[in-house]
Amino acid sequence: MTTQQKVPVTILTGFLGSGKTTLLNRILTEEHGKRIAVIENEYGEIGIDQGLVINADEEVFEMSNGCICCTVRGDLIRVLNNLNKRRDKFDYVLVETTGLADPGPVAQTFFMDDELRAEYALDGIVTLVDAAHIDQQLGRSDESTEQIAFADVLVLNKTDLVNNEKLDGLEARLRDMNRMARVVRSEMADVPVDTVLNLGAFDLDQVLERRPTFLEPEYPFEWTGVYSLDIGRYELSLAEGPDPSMSLVVVSDQGTDDTALREGAEWCVREYAEPAEAIGPGEEFPVGKHVNLQLDAPGRKSFFLDVDAPVQAGFYTQHLPEEFDLQLTNADGEAFKLGGNFCAEPECIEEGAKRIKGAAVPAVAERTWVAQHEHDDTVGSIAIEIDGDCDPGRLNTWLGRLLAESGVDIFRMKGFISVAGESQRFVFQGVHMLFDGQPDREWGDEIRRNQLVFIGRNLDERGIREGFKACLI
Repeated sequence: MTTQQKVPVTILTGFLGSGKTTLLNRILTEEHGKRIAVIENEYGEIGIDQGLVINADEEVFEMSNGCICCTVRGDLIRVLNNLNKRRDKFDYVLVETTGLADPGPVAQTFFMDDELRAEYALDGIVTLVDAAHIDQQLGRSDESTEQIAFADVLVLNKTDLVNNEKLDGLEARLRDMNRMARVVRSEMADVPVDTVLNLGAFDLDQVLERRPTFLEPEYPFEWTGVYSLDIGRYELSLAEGPDPSMSLVVVSDQGTDDTALREGAEWCVREYAEPAEAIGPGEEFPVGKHVNLQLDAPGRKSFFLDVDAPVQAGFYTQHLPEEFDLQLTNADGEAFKLGGNFCAEPECIEEGAKRIKGAAVPAVAERTWVAQHEHDDTVGSIAIEIDGDCDPGRLNTWLGRLLAESGVDIFRMKGFISVAGESQRFVFQGVHMLFDGQPDREWGDEIRRNQLVFIGRNLDERGIREGFKACLI
């Protein structure tokens, strides 16, 4: 008997505008004999990248949940498991991450999930580096540093935009940051396929030496509390917090040791990747399902949980208990405060003339999940999607002014534009003040729709939207 060979996976990463999609297109057009499934992740409200990937026999699966290194890990697991049902269609997987992703948690997926570990093997991490902009990116973005540090191969791209002296300095700087990686120079991401595929390069032991916390996964929730609940109806009461909603998954039969909490957390990662069911105040929420508690009404909000058999329940919440003053009360009026003891003094809490019993049952176990990866809150995206044709003169004037005034803060821009009088859609991409565009396929019977995405720091969303709208005829 022979065992089925694991499918090799290459993670393609690099900061915004470094050339990932260009390299991906080169790989897909090469005569390498591989059948490649492509998984893309985008940062923004509308999907652009799939339209920038050339038409090929390979299949493209797109995830648009934002950061592929945090909440999307469950989505990545779901897509890969679905791919298993079509193993006869592909023999290689390429994962192209968003330019704002730390590749570490993506790589974790192939070691933390038992099902995926049996089916897939991480072949290597390839990082594109923008030679023209990497200096300023390293000074302003932790993600750029992480992407370089994790690479097995560093593709120093856009070498035609800088002189040889600067290139030598950049390469020396990259080698200082990651002495294990191979550095390959390129223009327009034109590198031999065998320098980025079938590397057999990802060495877990070496990664653990450089980053001992590598197998400490990141989760889309912050806190877990485990409580022993008897039969009855429970009221989950939440005070006003910082957000209009809070995601929650309750796990039944939850163990209390670290292994059980980890297993529960990994299970919840998958649930958090599923669409959340919106639960309003006064409604019941189910066990074992991803729910989104609606908290935009003023004052304290109550949600209900019915328990029909004694259970040890784990509450996996998107926020820490103190952020929302979480409180769980059973039908007998006994109060349990998640995350600590409830006040036992009579003057602490009153409900009309009836006092809620203050004998608190402390959590059987609780755990705060500390994320290592945090995004810069000043970085965001603007997505514009609007039908109609643009006046080319007004469009050129507006883009020129926008890049002159805000180009340093625009990490990436990309999209499709419908230009009046042209039968082909216009595709554009840009990084900071560099802009490139060209005619693409015919519009044909398609609706002439403009789709643009801008990613950057402290962008003027209203100004950009109004500026583009003024370009329309």
